[in-house]
Amino acid sequence: MDQVDVDVQQRKDGSPPAVAVTLRPLGLADADDFMAWASDERVMRFLRRPLCATREQAVAQIRDTVLGHPWFRAICVDDDDAGAGRRPVGQVSVWPYADEGGHRANLGYALSHGLWGRGIATAAITMRLEAVTDVENVRSQRVLEKAGFRKEGVLRRYIVRRSGEVMDAVIYSFLASDRPSAHGATRGEAPITFYGKSVLV
Repeated sequence: MDQVDVDVQQRKDGSPPAVAVTLRPLGLADADDFMAWASDERVMRFLRRPLCATREQAVAQIRDTVLGHPWFRAICVDDDDAGAGRRPVGQVSVWPYADEGGHRANLGYALSHGLWGRGIATAAITMRLEAVTDVENVRSQRVLEKAGFRKEGVLRRYIVRRSGEVMDAVIYSFLASDRPSAHGATRGEAPITFYGKSVLV
C-alpha cells in the first residue's frame, strides 16, 4: 500500500503548517488509506483498538466503530501537487467517558508514520470548536462564555424542542487562537475540538 508522504513543515513560530490540514468523515471507501496507519504498530502502539492486519478488518472497524461515531474524523492533507488531495492520512476523535457523568472525554489521534513531526496532528486538534445552545438557555451560554467561547450570533429557527416547538439558537465558537498566551497558559492547556461539528449544549 502506498504511504502518503507530503513535505509539510510546521512553522518555527508554532503556527499551523503551510499546507492545508482538513478534517472530514471517514467512510468505507477510505479503507485502504485507513490501513496505512491502522496496520502500523508504530502508530497504533498506544491506542486501545487492535491493529488491522487485513483490509477486511479495516472495513469492519470503520463499519462497526467509525461510521456511527459523531466525533470521529479523518485528517487530510490538501496538497494536490503531491497527489494527496483529500486522502486521509490519520484520524482524530473524541470519546466521552460513560462513567463520568458527561464531564470528561478522551481526545485521540493517530497519523501515518511518514508524516510525524510536521505539525499535522497539532493542526488537526486545534481547529474550530462550535457550540450551539437554545436562545433561552442563558445558563448554558454563561458556561460557554466562562470557558472562553465567543458568541457569534443567532441561528434562526434552528433547534426543534421535544415539544415540537422550533426555537432560535445562539452559536459560540472557540479557535486555537483564543487560547491564553504561552505566558499565561497552564502547561499542556489546549481546547478539545469536535472537528467543526456543532455540539448542542
